[in-house]
Amino acid sequence: MTGSTRPTSPTSPVRSVRPICREETPAGPAVEDRTTERERRARAGQAVAELTEPAGIAAAEEVPLDQRHLPSSTYDLLVSSAERFGAAPAFHVLPTHGDFRAPHTITYRELLERVHQVANLLSGQGVRRHHTVSLLLPNVPEICELLWGAQAAATANPVNPQLAEDHMVDILRRAASRVLVAPGPDQDPDLWRKALRVAAAVPTVRTLLVVGGEDRLPAVDGLEVLPLTAARALPSDRLTGEDRPGPQDIAALIHTGGTTGAPKLAAHTHRNQVYMAWAMALVFRYRQGGTLLCGMPFFHVNAILITGLAPVLSGAPVVSLGEAGFRDARYRQQFWRIVEHYRVTAFSAVPTVCSMLTEVPVDADISSLELVLVGASTLPDGVRTAFEKHAGVPLCEGWGMTEGTCGSTYTPRGDRRPGSVGLRMPYQRIKVARLDSAGTPVEDLPPGVTGTVLVSGPNVFPGYVRDAADGRLRLDSTGKVFDGWLETGDLGRLDDDGYLWLRGRAKDVIIRGGHNIDPTLIEQALDGHPDVVTSAAVGRPDRHAGEVPVAFVTLRTGATVNAEELCAYAARHVGEPTAAPKEIHILDELPLTAVGKIFKPALRREAMHRVVLTELRSLGITAEVTIRQEDGLDVAEVVLKTPGADAAGVERALNAHTFPSRVVPAPPV
Repeated sequence: MTGSTRPTSPTSPVRSVRPICREETPAGPAVEDRTTERERRARAGQAVAELTEPAGIAAAEEVPLDQRHLPSSTYDLLVSSAERFGAAPAFHVLPTHGDFRAPHTITYRELLERVHQVANLLSGQGVRRHHTVSLLLPNVPEICELLWGAQAAATANPVNPQLAEDHMVDILRRAASRVLVAPGPDQDPDLWRKALRVAAAVPTVRTLLVVGGEDRLPAVDGLEVLPLTAARALPSDRLTGEDRPGPQDIAALIHTGGTTGAPKLAAHTHRNQVYMAWAMALVFRYRQGGTLLCGMPFFHVNAILITGLAPVLSGAPVVSLGEAGFRDARYRQQFWRIVEHYRVTAFSAVPTVCSMLTEVPVDADISSLELVLVGASTLPDGVRTAFEKHAGVPLCEGWGMTEGTCGSTYTPRGDRRPGSVGLRMPYQRIKVARLDSAGTPVEDLPPGVTGTVLVSGPNVFPGYVRDAADGRLRLDSTGKVFDGWLETGDLGRLDDDGYLWLRGRAKDVIIRGGHNIDPTLIEQALDGHPDVVTSAAVGRPDRHAGEVPVAFVTLRTGATVNAEELCAYAARHVGEPTAAPKEIHILDELPLTAVGKIFKPALRREAMHRVVLTELRSLGITAEVTIRQEDGLDVAEVVLKTPGADAAGVERALNAHTFPSRVVPAPPV
């Protein structure tokens, strides 16, 4: 082990990080006139040093965004980076099985060549700018060339492989996908079979592009099956298609949501994504000489932008944790050694990942690590404190959403305010407003007053995909964007300095007898308990109050605290008597989305399931209880098992609650 080693004891302090130099500013696009390029880079770098304070953002915006001379598309961004960084490594993809020191590495020049070949293969299949290419892939080594190759030729639609098949079908139908990219039968047999079923259910899919195991591809009725290796024989130095993408063309369709409900399909323009890559690189100070680590899946905007396009723009190589990312338990256990080996300077994660990493001993020299970007859900104070004490690295919060092309706020390194998600990014605006009963903003609120957060700027998406009539995507932002302002669904307030303080999702608010309860109050209280690793509070149906707060927690290894003790602890620390959880349930693990966010809809269903069982026990009746989602609502389906059970009595008991239910009588004796 070489270099200075950070102390690995639990008392390691958070290091101060050296101030930014203007030379670290992400460079602009390559052009033929080098003098002009230097001038453009100087303009693009103005006021970067001052972005560590609120006034610096306004100073940076004195240069209009259209004078920043950003690339016109994600394709032009890749061309620029290939010219500037050439043979330098762009991505190191760690093997799914094997030594993390033996990655699949691709340079900037090779990345552009592969993007050309993928785009040319698609063009040869008749794919045009208005068509959609869907990618049903884990983080395989080829994911970036496929994603950005699809954007160069058409519109890319990365899809979560863990989604239910009916949701995949719905996404591809709305997108009118023409090509589906999937692993081969030898590479991932389960995902291959799923891809075949999905493709068969979507009439517009004509081509199945296969990654891995291309030597023995079976014929599929109604589809042309192409191996990705077919692209290797095509031109790698240019695009052979008819046109190039422009700023207003749709670059990608990114689905929202997790593992239930019909996901929405948000469109991103090339301008959206290029701006976001530039802004991320600017405020987080990506640079040549730095190294980013990616553990998020490439169907999520975090990976696509924060650990994808932004470092590619900046010349900072990315280390990908392979197909499973942070979900790979083997790489989590080796995490700090990976940081040491690749001299990682930053990575992005969700709070649950940061919490899990506190359980992994720091057994390596991680002195290269400057900061960890954390977002996607509220960062509990307990997680922040535990991680920074454990790793000696600051956690910097940010906030954004898919409809805002990933990011809207960042935390300046020199002015962290725990609990705040930071300042607005340059060229964006943030306000807090009161909405009417129809969800329309009707009144802007002053600093310090909580309301719904709205965002405007070059990051705001053009709309959701409504359908693809005549093969052309039709977008609709009705009810989501108001005069250029994106309604985020988040509750929060701005302070006098412009810092944003979130109070949770509007839909997550627990309403107890008309009293609104912020679940983060409960979660922050529980996360302060030394034995609690993660917590989540939700509303449980209640006959009298409509709903009451309950919480679910996971505990540290060897913890002996019980649910009753945790309830008492929460009641002492939560601050509001009405917010004290009525019950706490200890679980081995909390349900997570594919990107590691706690999935509260599953916990709400679990709380509802427990209520139904309690009602049945009080009546002395046994039944099979299933919580189904129908038309966006959770419905309790109760199939009675007790012969002669009073079905009408069960219905009366359940009808005392606000949730819908269905009772199926027991079969006759």
